[in-house]
Amino acid sequence: MARVSSRTLRHYDHVGLLPPARTGPGGLRFYERPQLQRLQHIMLLRELGLGLTDIAQVLDGADETAALRRHHRRLLAEAARLTRLAETVARTIDERQDGAAVPAEEMFAGFADDPYAAQARELYGEQAVAAQRRAASWDADTARGVRGEGDGVHRDLAALMASGATVDAPAVQAVIARHHAWVSHFWTPGPDAYVGLGRLYVDDERFTAGIDAHAPGLAVYLRDAIAVYAGTLR
Repeated sequence: MARVSSRTLRHYDHVGLLPPARTGPGGLRFYERPQLQRLQHIMLLRELGLGLTDIAQVLDGADETAALRRHHRRLLAEAARLTRLAETVARTIDERQDGAAVPAEEMFAGFADDPYAAQARELYGEQAVAAQRRAASWDADTARGVRGEGDGVHRDLAALMASGATVDAPAVQAVIARHHAWVSHFWTPGPDAYVGLGRLYVDDERFTAGIDAHAPGLAVYLRDAIAVYAGTLR
């Protein structure tokens, strides 16, 4: 009725977000009205863009309005950052078309408030700096193409998850190979770093929210599939 996959329900149960009313023979889950009402609330908060961590806190008694305000501030900050980035790209296009040079102090205006930049530098040091420089050098078509590749990987992986494919299935691992190649546009992670990246997708709610926008539970599915694929890199 809710059009939520059984895999998503299992994930919600695993993280303690939506346990069933009871479990029958063979692990069959039974949901009664209180669980349906809780699921409805979860779906509403997901539609508003909240991550699973915030949702769990709201359902466990935290102030829902405060959580929404925090999320609203994050959205406004991201919208402002994207606006500045769009303006930087527009000025770069004008420069290339008309030959009017963008002032040096404005060239990196759109990257000043990247919410992942500081964390990336802390985790990966000079590697992260080099990756950010590489991305900043792309023209609009290249950036659009790389973004499209990432979206395509997430869409295909979400479809496989919905079909019930296990993370070690050949079709899933083929998509993960594409994911690794996509990540390599920025930096080429070895097996341990790739596993760490998969964990970050789940541990950091900002990554989780972006990935799970394609399908609830996709970040966990991606993390587990990456752990399998990383074994082939050793």
